[in-house]
Amino acid sequence: MRNKFKLTLSYDEVRVLVFALNELRNELIAENRYTDAVDDILVKLMD
Repeated sequence: MRNKFKLTLSYDEVRVLVFALNELRNELIAENRYTDAVDDILVKLMD
């Protein structure tokens, strides 16, 4: 069973996190690797 928690972030923290995840996603795409996990996290951040 997984423990769930809610993370409260400021606007600036979300911006930094999205930027870092997007950079990771770009690296994975350049290496022809799957981006599914990063995509899932980005979608959850946009909720």
